[in-house]
Amino acid sequence: MTALHQLVAGFSRGDAISNEAVVMRGLFRSWGLASEIYCERRRILPELRGEARDLDDLKTVCGPSDLVFLHLSIGSLANEVFASLPGKKALLYHNITPPDYYSLVQPSTAVDLARGRAQAAALAGSSTVSLADSAFNAGELAGWGYPPAAVFPLMLDFGKLGGVPDRATMRRFADGKTNILFVGRCAPNKKIEDVISAFAYYQKGVESNSRLILAGSFAGTERYQRLLLAMIRDLKLDNVEFMGSIPQAQLNACYRSARVFLCMSEHEGFCIPLIESLVHRVPVLAFARAAVPETLGGSGVLFHEKNFEAVAEMMGRLSRDEALRQAILTSQDSRLAAFKARDLAAELRAHLKPFEIL
Repeated sequence: MTALHQLVAGFSRGDAISNEAVVMRGLFRSWGLASEIYCERRRILPELRGEARDLDDLKTVCGPSDLVFLHLSIGSLANEVFASLPGKKALLYHNITPPDYYSLVQPSTAVDLARGRAQAAALAGSSTVSLADSAFNAGELAGWGYPPAAVFPLMLDFGKLGGVPDRATMRRFADGKTNILFVGRCAPNKKIEDVISAFAYYQKGVESNSRLILAGSFAGTERYQRLLLAMIRDLKLDNVEFMGSIPQAQLNACYRSARVFLCMSEHEGFCIPLIESLVHRVPVLAFARAAVPETLGGSGVLFHEKNFEAVAEMMGRLSRDEALRQAILTSQDSRLAAFKARDLAAELRAHLKPFEIL
């Protein structure tokens, strides 16, 4: 049987690329192909080592008729192994954050990111098929000398994204406060300090009975989180909740409890939380940078300058003005429907047609 194996830089619960790799593995197997996910063993959570295999094993099983599919996302040994394997090759670029965002708060991550961008540039021409999950990402590949890359968005499990919310979390946040939400790793490119600054204007000048919910892992970026906590203390803000990495049911409850989703991120290759906000019908207010406008596809509310006072006023309008709120939600519903209408399985099969394995 012909094999189609995937390479990832890390494999963990709640990680978008890991989740997509699992969805793709099921799809490839349904096509009659042998398919496994490979990763450095030290980067696979111990409880998930039955789901992903050691990268070293791939070197012994990969033959010239097999297809290897790289999820390119950060500096990794997987990128080097991909280049050395004998099989046919395809890659999907998920974006690699510019290292400057991390140089002060997490130098080791900055090194990994710089390595990843160098590896990505070196892989130009190594694969027969190159995909990117946004036009923004395809543009970066072109800048490194890749031939034109087709845009193939992330394959999402909408059943999981829109699943039953955790009841305890729903009760916790159903206390009359207006909840403003941001979801994403506690990472410098997400500009969470700007989310906090806008919320400060909102809580002090628009709605005092409010809460800011920040959901996302801060493992490895504790220094950045400490800076954010100091900022919150200096601004004398109330009710700012760092949720950390939480199960999907609790995350669903955060979305269901939110009146507005606020995104100040400056570098996103796709931004799944925007799609999740559409799923849970939370009005999105977002800084128009990188792939954010592309992901929203004309829906939500975008702004081009970080005027915190103006952003706070718009949060107030989105929370209180039902006519405006419904108009924005209608635009988001249309965007979500268009996204769901795409037959991504058929699109992926078409992208892989040059390999003549299907």
